[in-house]
Amino acid sequence: MQKEFDSDNAEAIEANAGWGTQDLRHLTPELFANIGVPNIVYVREVLASDLESELGSEINVPADTKLYAVHAANGQRMAVLDDRNTAFAGARQYDLEPLSVH
Repeated sequence: MQKEFDSDNAEAIEANAGWGTQDLRHLTPELFANIGVPNIVYVREVLASDLESELGSEINVPADTKLYAVHAANGQRMAVLDDRNTAFAGARQYDLEPLSVH
């Protein structure tokens, strides 16, 4: 039996064991990050040119350089590294479970 979604009551949402598709569409990024997967991070390949507008002079590599961004479940970027294996190892060093995103 699916419980009715209550967007004003975060505790009720977290306690709800009968998640349905409709419920998940209304989750805030914070609630999504905390529904049983707070230790999962996502590693995604990006080009340096994709990050240039955000990082500006902090990134000093050719625009076509492949980098690897590590993101929390809520989408917040946690790190950018130049090697996929290093991104995975770094996540594991902080007791996080990295998953690859294509």
